[in-house]
Amino acid sequence: MEEGTLAEWLAADGADVAEGQPLYALESDKSVQEIPAPASGKLKIHGAIGELYKVGDLLAEIG
Repeated sequence: MEEGTLAEWLAADGADVAEGQPLYALESDKSVQEIPAPASGKLKIHGAIGELYKVGDLLAEIG
């Protein structure tokens, strides 16, 4: 997979998230995957639902 469409945010902007908690759903040609948080902290969303992103693009920060 080289790119995908941000289908849905599963956590709200500004929410406290835990490592492993599903953050967003990413849709590719073949499937929809829930992407987990890589760390715990406060979520700052940058990505927009319906937009196409390449692997490695910044969709959110956890601080």
